[in-house]
Amino acid sequence: MDKRLTLELVTPEKVAWSAGADFVVLPALEGEMGVLPGHQSFLVGLTAGEVRIKVKDEVQRFAVSGGFAEVKDDKIALFAETAEMSDQIDAERAKQALERAKLASVKPGLDPLQLAEMEAAIRRAQIRLRVVRHGKTVPPHLE
Repeated sequence: MDKRLTLELVTPEKVAWSAGADFVVLPALEGEMGVLPGHQSFLVGLTAGEVRIKVKDEVQRFAVSGGFAEVKDDKIALFAETAEMSDQIDAERAKQALERAKLASVKPGLDPLQLAEMEAAIRRAQIRLRVVRHGKTVPPHLE
């Protein structure tokens, strides 16, 4: 592949990633979306999910919790509320957060807003655990 993408993944606290990429998978609101060099320009909302960045034969994985991405002229500007690379996630802490959220979600008397917050916490913890589990890989293709 001659052309490459330039990706900058930014959170309110830091620039989590800024480098070239061969292929990027985004957790768009309507499902996963792959981006290759030469992709049409677009702006897309992101949901909590996994961003996968393919660079040569390696895939870097980030757990993000919402935001948006703009693709234009082989550049991706990804703005996320949070972004954690697989090797930055404490798996034990993520497991504990998942268990706490599961227990809290079944408490009697939760109002719909509290239940939605617990479901979102469960999803974030599950995503973080999936990203840790897959880590940096050398796959024949992106999963």
